[in-house]
Amino acid sequence: MGAATVRAAVLKNYAEVAQTHGLNSTKMLRGVGLAPSMLVDPERMIPFESVLKLLEDSAQQSGCQTFGLSMAETRQLSDFGVVSLLISHQRTLRDALTTTIEYRHLLNQTLAMDIKIFGKTAIIREEVMVEAGLPKRQATELAMGILYRMCDGLMGGSWSPRSINFKHPAIAEPQQYRRVFHCKVLFDAEFDGIVCNADDLDQPNPKADPAMAAYARRFMDTMSNTHDDSVVFDVRKAIYLLMPVGRASIEQTADGLGTSVRTLQRSLDAADASFTELLNDVRRELVPRYLANRKHSLQRIGTMLGYAVPSSFTRWFTSEFGVSPRVWRRQNVLVAGNLARDQLGRN
Repeated sequence: MGAATVRAAVLKNYAEVAQTHGLNSTKMLRGVGLAPSMLVDPERMIPFESVLKLLEDSAQQSGCQTFGLSMAETRQLSDFGVVSLLISHQRTLRDALTTTIEYRHLLNQTLAMDIKIFGKTAIIREEVMVEAGLPKRQATELAMGILYRMCDGLMGGSWSPRSINFKHPAIAEPQQYRRVFHCKVLFDAEFDGIVCNADDLDQPNPKADPAMAAYARRFMDTMSNTHDDSVVFDVRKAIYLLMPVGRASIEQTADGLGTSVRTLQRSLDAADASFTELLNDVRRELVPRYLANRKHSLQRIGTMLGYAVPSSFTRWFTSEFGVSPRVWRRQNVLVAGNLARDQLGRN
């Protein structure tokens, strides 16, 4: 699988936010292998790993722990590019979110997103997929801020979700979170996403125009036909979303992708990939983040990764990382926590 890329539009207003926090944006961009000229065309695809590093470096060097969130504050639906016309004319918020998921390959290859309904509660989950060891706090807050602003804009600014949930811990002052989200913000959660009333998803969009939506969809489908969408990316995204609830089997993954197990296996074979390998890769990427959350017991983490028996999780982890999960947590998480506290103290 090649290196993941994203639209240059993801860094819209980076220079302005960087300047506000005393950074030289040109120097910061070049430090991660990007040039200011690469951001002129918002549709240009740039390396996602460079974007991740840029956001984290900017937060660290500026001392602004909400750098990504600051970038999200002024985002508009139009920043989604040509897809924005189709999204803005969807009949309901549910339709808009479903359309965003459908055309995700034209927006951001690295985002996994889904909607789940539990009685009167809806959960809109969004997962930034990165390799194990790469920090993603700033990218996650940027993505969540953009998603919230899109939903709020479609609802006419009257949207009031129950909570915004982040898997990472709270290490910054809460004022900016309240200013951006206008609702409760929860940290150390089991997922990144938005919790709202299920009825909100079916509220009519007053700006919807069915004729414009049909025109935009025909145009987008023309673009999609020329796009080589990767089944590997689709399967990885599905696993990312199913993993925290312990349902990342090939049967559940195929069901989530709207296909059969046999068809999925054939597609993966054609891409020279296997479901077992992808499942193991995602487990390796997610387990350090689960272990970093001290609220999760080792048994709970094993369950989230799909291991019904704790000893099976321990054997898998030890074979992959060379030590037991308990020892790894003690050696890595506590050290990382002390370093973070020292860094905050210096800032």
